[in-house]
Amino acid sequence: MYIYKNIITLEPGKRSGKPCIRGLRIAVEDILLWMASGMTVEDIITDFPELTREDILTALEFAARRQ
Repeated sequence: MYIYKNIITLEPGKRSGKPCIRGLRIAVEDILLWMASGMTVEDIITDFPELTREDILTALEFAARRQ
């Protein structure tokens, strides 16, 4: 089920119900941890070409709004 801007999804059986990107097994939390470790948006897209810049920025916005 899409819950935020048709990018963030929640599926009870996937990643323990954590918010993920477009039904992929990549969680918002993963993106935050990668960026906290020093990866750039471009680094993440290089390592995970299934992600887009919009996916990553939406994950950041989603996380910020949940505070």
